Amino acid sequence: MEWLTENKIPIGKWSKAVVDWLTDNGGWFFDGLAIGLEVAIAAILWVLQTPPPLLVVAVFVAIAYALRRSVATTVFVAISFLFIINQGYWERTTETLTLVLSACLVCMALGVPIGIAAAHRPKLYTSIRPILDLMQTLPTFVYLIPAIVFFGIGMVPGLIATAIFVIPAPIRLTQLGIASTPKSLLEAGQAFGATKQQLLWKVELPYAMPQIMAGLTQTIMLSLSMVVIAALVGADGLGVPVVRALNSVNTALGFEAGFVIVVVAIVLDRMFRAGEDT
Repeated sequence: MEWLTENKIPIGKWSKAVVDWLTDNGGWFFDGLAIGLEVAIAAILWVLQTPPPLLVVAVFVAIAYALRRSVATTVFVAISFLFIINQGYWERTTETLTLVLSACLVCMALGVPIGIAAAHRPKLYTSIRPILDLMQTLPTFVYLIPAIVFFGIGMVPGLIATAIFVIPAPIRLTQLGIASTPKSLLEAGQAFGATKQQLLWKVELPYAMPQIMAGLTQTIMLSLSMVVIAALVGADGLGVPVVRALNSVNTALGFEAGFVIVVVAIVLDRMFRAGEDT
């Protein structure tokens, strides 16, 4: 067995070499990306924190009613946000919502087109599936190392690490929805002279919409699961008090922040879950 351990495959050295090469040659790209993401994050944070909290809550309540058309869900959303304000975690919650919304924008903007392309090209999906498996199974703390190297500390590395971990979900679910479109629907569209773009917009996307919305819900839930991990690299939000509670063994603070995270997760799930009224 010694010969096997002595001839170790240098995975760590290769990974470090790739990161070093990207740092030396792609600094301009990462700096520009960081600036763009910081601007987007600051804009979302300004929208959520500048108005009075009750006004923002009213907007979320209105969105919940517009999406669900359910009085019970709308009342639940209102009570949940009022509870968060009561606990004194409104600012932290808006920071977490900023991270979640930013991750959703990035992941859905990239994941849906990639999923559509993978559904239309089975060989492409076969080739990227191992990469998606790696992105979902690699320990999330590993993402934080290159994220810190490329972007420093703050919200941006937290967003990048979150996006890498989350983006396989919308890709997989979009691919599943598009690939599951019945051939009879496609043949009917073709019989009426529909082009490939018309088939995509008029047949495939409407049929796959429940799966795409499920991908959005998964993106939200997985993003919230990264809140505490993102706090370790300086990202603001509800993960910060959880980390402080862990460091100081503060049970009360830990349960308070943890329960608020659960409330936010349930609210977003009820608002964006497809196919149910409550």
